[in-house]
Amino acid sequence: MHASHSDPLLTFPSNGHTNFKMVPITEVPAPVLVADTGRDRPVVLVVNKEPAIAETVLEILNKNGYAAIAAYDAEDALETALLIPPELVIAEVALPGLSGIEVAAALKKELPDCKILLLAGQAERADVHGTVKAAGLQVEVVERPVHATELLAHVFSRLVPG
Repeated sequence: MHASHSDPLLTFPSNGHTNFKMVPITEVPAPVLVADTGRDRPVVLVVNKEPAIAETVLEILNKNGYAAIAAYDAEDALETALLIPPELVIAEVALPGLSGIEVAAALKKELPDCKILLLAGQAERADVHGTVKAAGLQVEVVERPVHATELLAHVFSRLVPG
């Protein structure tokens, strides 16, 4: 898939700096009741070492009915997931500390019902599939860059019961 300038997952501020405020985990709201559906918004944990990308994905998910929270490294992801158990984790494979695959294995051990979506670059995708299969993990691997519409389709398909 070719990246385009209109792809919201690849849009960065022109000055190279992010305008996002870090919020302590204690200030993250619990899932909100969606008034028109009468159900809780599914919690999605986004794990990406690039704050601008993580925050863009959060915005997309939050605007589309999910309660999204972010972590920027493996340790933060594991700690956050244990404090606020997500229904789905979207993690890039290359993270500081543990890899996204190692995070997925640890989360599956602690939260077996949690769904995992790993984002891998084209060059690393084959290796990721082999490692995931060898580890016996039930995760989906998606090649990045991924357009927002495609990402939302993957998220929806992972969270639909059945």
